[in-house]
Amino acid sequence: MKPSNLSIALLAMTALTAGEASAQTSKPNILMIVSDDTGYGDLGPYGGGEGRGMPTPNIDKLADSGMTFFSFYAQPSCTPGRAAMMTGRIPNRSGMTTVAFQGEGGGLPAAEWTLASVLKRGGYGTYFTGKWHLGEADYALPNAQGFDVMRYCGLYHLNAYTYGDPTWFPDMDPKLRAMFQRVTKGALTGNAGGPVVEEFKINGQYVDTPTIDGKEGVVGIPFFDSYVEKAALGFLDDAATKPDTPFFISVNFMKVHQPNMPAPEFEHKSMSKSKYADSVVELDTRIGRIMDKLHETGMDKNTLVFYTTDNGAWQDVYPDAGYTPFRGTKGTVREGGNRVPAIAVWPGQIKPRSKSHDIVGGLDLMATFAAAAGVPLPDKDREGQPIIFDSYDMTPILKGTGKSERTAWFYFTENELTPGAARVGNYKAVFNLRGDDGAHTGGLAVDSNLGWKGAEKYVATVPQVFDLWQDPQERYDIFMNNYTERTWTMVTIGAAIKDLMQTYVKYPPRKLQSASYSGPIEISKYQQFQWVRDQLMKGGVDIPMPTGN
Repeated sequence: MKPSNLSIALLAMTALTAGEASAQTSKPNILMIVSDDTGYGDLGPYGGGEGRGMPTPNIDKLADSGMTFFSFYAQPSCTPGRAAMMTGRIPNRSGMTTVAFQGEGGGLPAAEWTLASVLKRGGYGTYFTGKWHLGEADYALPNAQGFDVMRYCGLYHLNAYTYGDPTWFPDMDPKLRAMFQRVTKGALTGNAGGPVVEEFKINGQYVDTPTIDGKEGVVGIPFFDSYVEKAALGFLDDAATKPDTPFFISVNFMKVHQPNMPAPEFEHKSMSKSKYADSVVELDTRIGRIMDKLHETGMDKNTLVFYTTDNGAWQDVYPDAGYTPFRGTKGTVREGGNRVPAIAVWPGQIKPRSKSHDIVGGLDLMATFAAAAGVPLPDKDREGQPIIFDSYDMTPILKGTGKSERTAWFYFTENELTPGAARVGNYKAVFNLRGDDGAHTGGLAVDSNLGWKGAEKYVATVPQVFDLWQDPQERYDIFMNNYTERTWTMVTIGAAIKDLMQTYVKYPPRKLQSASYSGPIEISKYQQFQWVRDQLMKGGVDIPMPTGN
């Protein structure tokens, strides 16, 4: 019996509906784009863009297509910021608290879970390209940390690639320069479990010679991000041929870390024609090309895209720096060092042009991506030991169905176990006043908080307290003054810190992967260490847990 036209139409509609339902229930692809040192106020959705002489039409389009976050937090510098995003754990748990230099070895411990290694448990194909900055030891590279493929992986902060360049530092001792030339690794490529190949060296010149006489060549800083873009586009083309395999790709641009050297085609293409503004335009353009490719392949319909940056604006290097409306800079626990731009796009899940002021951050990408992929977070690390995550699922916020469980944010600098500052709700307590002895006047006095240049300085007993709703610039300490007081805020803030500190008992932090100078070891302190050692040998010592005050 020949089916009627009505029957054919009904069958077609049924198949179409089933196909749409399948697309909505299948695991989403995840595209994570991270830029470097991008200021909160640089981009159009945050009042920057054209208004600051650096149009960002592609990032503006991202915001129009999805959700823009206004209380999204990173960590105050590159390595801890990237470690927090990649592991879903505050950096002092993984030992990734400070920036490592080439030749130091080490890096992200093999026992840590990463976004890639967790998503692989859900059947995801995983890919990494661009800046890593989580160590150079074999076990710390992306292809050993859950990524099936890494392509053009850069291991260090951008300026590190200039150390061996005699045109940048002609006064450097030749023996030291030779050391940097020997230990600095260029762009690395490799598959999981396979050998790693150095594709080309990286230096601070306007040169683009990836191969020389058929061998490893040199690519200058201005051109590196073009290779990151190329790798991302190539991966998306390949992924489009494997529609049954969900993917996670982490794209990490070097822009706009100082020194900013825009690719030649972007020089003077910004309105202000500064190196930083030109580099923001370059970053925006490359993000736009990746999004165009995602749309061209049709994979955008089932892809969660998340864009953010690794830390707050690096005001110390102005004018080659981003802008933040907040107090402080990269390297401090002030808002300027930690509050960053973030945008999420997820067609059919996130409403276009939506905004969020919830307290969330890079730490929460782990729980969010795992939830979107339907993968439970492990309760043991990769070596079988108990593990805790500091990550909260943001999917209720993204989908508009509720809130995340996060109510607090803790701010840390390099050597801190107790947080240097803590936010609960709209109130923030600041204990670490690093940089407050900085210059208050002069041509480069962008802020009295000088980041790493400022000495650590802790208040005793009484912290500074700010209402971040009414005073996001942290100008008015309201702990107690002549017209009001908010001493009671420390009840909830103190309780949150105490809860955090108790987690270190069951889940002790790993060994620091990179050391920084934290002051002299005095004779009296050495004697205290000796006493502790002696007590431990006798059967233990009872040291009360700190309270954060």
